[in-house]
Amino acid sequence: MTGRVDRIWTAPEGSATMESVDRVHALPGGIEGDRYFEGTGYYSPMDVCEVTFIAREDVDAIREATGIDLSDGRHRRNVVLAGADLDALVNARFRVGDAVFEGTRRRPPCRHVEQLAGETGVMSALKGRGGICADVIEEGDVSVGDEVELLEDLSFDGRGLVDAIRSRLE
Repeated sequence: MTGRVDRIWTAPEGSATMESVDRVHALPGGIEGDRYFEGTGYYSPMDVCEVTFIAREDVDAIREATGIDLSDGRHRRNVVLAGADLDALVNARFRVGDAVFEGTRRRPPCRHVEQLAGETGVMSALKGRGGICADVIEEGDVSVGDEVELLEDLSFDGRGLVDAIRSRLE
């Protein structure tokens, strides 16, 4: 898999403006200094993503299709990846910088993102382009420019179960 970190964003507390940084330290629970790691995110503790990723190509496509420019961090995601297939990272372990993540699910947009962006249509524009959630499996630093490395596909396709059943029946 190709791809690299294009931008990194954090916010010190829920609803605070996202701040662009060059490097973060990820550890189980999230990113040091980010609102969800601190337990002060808008959706804490109900719907927490330790770290969120979004594709730069999706941010660009939203701007081209709608005129809404979210490149200033108003998408509210932590890590912007360029050239990475986010779908391949869901149900997978992957390395970014020194940290290892496990993609857990797609991250749908919400009305709160639109309210903070201060622009009508943001929630709709992010539908299908809202990024993914990931848990931190191994702590480490993540920096702008770091490459994305797919380590393991964790998707369950049923083949292993079928093989196990077949071998028990034989």
